[in-house]
Amino acid sequence: MLVTRRLNLLLRTIEKTVSDKHASLSIAVSEPSEPKVVTDIPGPKSKQLIQELDQIQNVGAVHFFCDYDNSHGNYLTDVDGNVMLDLYTQISSLPLGYNHPALINAVSKPENLSTFVNRPALGVYPPADWVSRLQNVLVSVSPPGMTQVQTMACGACSVEHGLKAIFIKYMSDKRGGKAPSKEDMESCIANEAPGSPPLTILSFSNSFHGRTMGALACTHSKWLHKLDFPMPAWPHVRFPDLKYPLEEFVEENRAEENKILEEVEDKIEEYNKKGLPVAGVIVEPVQCEGGDNFASADFFQGLRDITSKRGLGYLMDEVQTGCGVTGKFWAHEHFNLTDTPDIVTFSKKMLTGGFYNKSSFRPKEGYRILNTWVGDPSKIALLGEVVNVIKEDNILDEVKVTGDYLLSGLKQMQVKYPGMLSKSRGLGTLSAVDFNTAATRDKVMANLRKKGVHTGSCGEKTLRFRPTLLFQNKHVDVFMERFDDVLSQFEK
Repeated sequence: MLVTRRLNLLLRTIEKTVSDKHASLSIAVSEPSEPKVVTDIPGPKSKQLIQELDQIQNVGAVHFFCDYDNSHGNYLTDVDGNVMLDLYTQISSLPLGYNHPALINAVSKPENLSTFVNRPALGVYPPADWVSRLQNVLVSVSPPGMTQVQTMACGACSVEHGLKAIFIKYMSDKRGGKAPSKEDMESCIANEAPGSPPLTILSFSNSFHGRTMGALACTHSKWLHKLDFPMPAWPHVRFPDLKYPLEEFVEENRAEENKILEEVEDKIEEYNKKGLPVAGVIVEPVQCEGGDNFASADFFQGLRDITSKRGLGYLMDEVQTGCGVTGKFWAHEHFNLTDTPDIVTFSKKMLTGGFYNKSSFRPKEGYRILNTWVGDPSKIALLGEVVNVIKEDNILDEVKVTGDYLLSGLKQMQVKYPGMLSKSRGLGTLSAVDFNTAATRDKVMANLRKKGVHTGSCGEKTLRFRPTLLFQNKHVDVFMERFDDVLSQFEK
């Protein structure tokens, strides 16, 4: 009964949604106009719940407990009644904010009832409407040149299976397309060659690709992600460390990227000579967890050229950068590559995990890329509504406008507080600014929360912004007013 009452309440919110064209920029009318802080954060109720949860599991990562029933649009409410402008959005995973009417409506549709109640083993027993859902949702927003898609549950398993697809393709090419031998099939059971070949994947310093073992082997951002876990000795090289402002350091940045491309070539040769051949390269369009590190289109084209020349797989990890946050549906579209990546992984704002792949990277046998669920049809039902809103309301254009406004504000703050802020950067609303020290950044984040603004960090001393796709200039103004106020306190 409680669930029914809550659903009815949320459905009534839909009926009250603003009716003009940009309503679904469709934030419900119940979205607050500004933050409201009534207790410390975490407050007494959150602290009590943290104590209770601590009896069951580790709570070292828990910030506070949330009241999702009373969270709306770009505003997150905690269990103590604090209302925060959310610029971190569940670690960058909410496309349309909290309790968006279109998503609530999807839950209430009779044709979706079975989808939400019955979770099938999709790789073996898909539902009758699965093909049409894939075509109408995931294939409709596929990266240029790609029509193959495989769903997964989360970002890490998307990367994990994307790496497998690269290995499968590489070894299939080595066998000349022939079926594996009896020796191949028997030796792999014991983790031995030739069935388990000593292949490697090349990745980059400060990268983050997930916490499963293969993805973690390609991750090089924080020690706590990797400590105590045995890792394969796979190669990695530096990621470009660009100087800002970009327009003032064109030659220096070009030289930096060219040097790293040379290092990529050298590292591939080194590992090939060791008998540890590189089968593919994995990279993020923007290194998010590692510090919002950007590189130029020429750099990513250089990686495409190297992998194409050598017959290696090229995996573009769009788990945090996909679904429109950069102003294009896929961040790598900004690079205008002469040939698309071979694998593009996704999750977070896409609400489901998975990867797109070229047809040449599609396994020949069933069961090679599989787990029990390989995703969840209910998430595709929700994603379908997200895609409709993005298309119908021209959300990508709005993201560009708001992103420019946000970056302009960050640059103004950087000019006003030059000893504290630097390297304002962004693509769409995926934006960041660096602080002079990590301690200063952390203190600013704490003080922003006291003023009702929830933010996230990354890298060594970076403040990152991960708002919803419906984040607007008015929300930027709310943030900037409080950001300026917090920063001014450090100069007193």
